[in-house]
Amino acid sequence: MSDSSGFDTRAIHAGQDPDPATGDVVVPLHLATTFKQDGVGGLRDGYEYARSGNPTRTALQDLLASLEEGTAGLAFASGLAAEDTLLRTVCRPGSHVVLGGDAYGGTFRLLSRVASRWGVEHTPADLNDADALRGAIRPETRVVWCETPTNPLLNIADIARTAEIAHEAGALLVVDNTFASPYLQRPLTLGADVVVHSTTKYLGGHSDVVGGALVVRDGDLAEQLAYHQNAMGAVSGPLSDWLVVRGIKTLGVRMDRHQANAARIAEHLLAHPAVSRVLYPGLPDHPGHDIAAKQMSGFGGMLSFRLAGGEEAALRACERFTLFTLAESLGGVESLVEHPHRMTHASAAGSPLEVPADLVRLSVGIEDVDDLLADLEQALR
Repeated sequence: MSDSSGFDTRAIHAGQDPDPATGDVVVPLHLATTFKQDGVGGLRDGYEYARSGNPTRTALQDLLASLEEGTAGLAFASGLAAEDTLLRTVCRPGSHVVLGGDAYGGTFRLLSRVASRWGVEHTPADLNDADALRGAIRPETRVVWCETPTNPLLNIADIARTAEIAHEAGALLVVDNTFASPYLQRPLTLGADVVVHSTTKYLGGHSDVVGGALVVRDGDLAEQLAYHQNAMGAVSGPLSDWLVVRGIKTLGVRMDRHQANAARIAEHLLAHPAVSRVLYPGLPDHPGHDIAAKQMSGFGGMLSFRLAGGEEAALRACERFTLFTLAESLGGVESLVEHPHRMTHASAAGSPLEVPADLVRLSVGIEDVDDLLADLEQALR
């Protein structure tokens, strides 16, 4: 597969050559936990034990590296397993992490309640403020952690500028690209060192698999991460790998519908009397709109809005939706609604990363948009 091939071509073919034994055009599901050796140490294509390597996982990892234009991809049991492996690979007791001031609650929990007990400190910072970012960096800073767009406030960070500041201090820039997906944004090409994904979301796309991934551009770091992937053991299973590969084949066409629907809904909410603010980077008045337009090829399928009636109005609306399902997670073909303050970001309550209680987050699916708008109207009535 040529690196110059188009995105959708690579999504369907990269890492997925027809099986040489049978001609299968779909990546086989390899369930074996161990592999026959041709004499002691005589491994076939390097496979010996499924934690260390599995052909289905290899296909997914090669596919992810191709889509993110990186050197190597690594697949894990969840997004947080990927994050934990990364942090324990590049940090030591006494290391420091700068965390974007609007980050996923699970990432905040991992740093504040798990990594902190291991001696890794963190400081929240507004990545849109270069002076604030530089002020948060210490000599011990190993990682600047960035989400763009962020979860759930849809803030945008300038990846290229953030990379420059991180590298000036000798730190790595890690970008969580889950909301955008590699279809809309490729942080490694903008200067990031590592891309993180929850493959549960848009990459899998069907709410039927939990997984995570890292994609890196530096070969030495890739080797270190691969060692820890095996040594720590939080690897993805072959069925999960197979489901994510299958989901990625339609990523491009799904994302086109996701963002077309989200744009319609965002415009509709702007004029709604119950809504005090709409957070969607595709809107021209969004503070990060120009940066998003520069570094993304679209604005995605996620949006949030705030209710003029406060938290109680937000809770009532969440409970009234019928087509939008009240549930955590995102990125599936079906539309979801949630109350981040009490659901996905409850762990950030009382911290600098606390999200507004009047906020409602939508993961806009690929249903007929008129049906989604009708459900939105009745929920907010």
